[in-house]
Amino acid sequence: MDSAFRILAAVSAGGVLGALARYGLGVAWPHPPHGFPWATWTINVSGSFLIGVLMTAVARWRPNQRYLRPFLGIGVLGGFTTFSTSIVDVQHAPPAIALLYLFATLIGALLAVWLGSTVTGLGSR
Repeated sequence: MDSAFRILAAVSAGGVLGALARYGLGVAWPHPPHGFPWATWTINVSGSFLIGVLMTAVARWRPNQRYLRPFLGIGVLGGFTTFSTSIVDVQHAPPAIALLYLFATLIGALLAVWLGSTVTGLGSR
């Protein structure tokens, strides 16, 4: 099997798993029509944290695992996080909630990636 095809297969398989996990969480925790979309925010921030953990861990401890990052990082966590849905949520929320949600998502996701990477990096010292 061609290497590019194997990477595409890894991303696709991981994406299915991530999207199913996101869907399940969204069904279990729906947000009110005009309230703060906590499920989507939690998905994006926790997914960002896990991306920080994963990318740091793989770079330090499993750098030669060719399909690990495409499967887990791009596939599972890319399918799990849903930043496009957060933009739709912003467009449909009242202005005050939309601004709060937009900034909470941006700041929360950036801090989560940093924290995940930092915490994982400390484990290697």
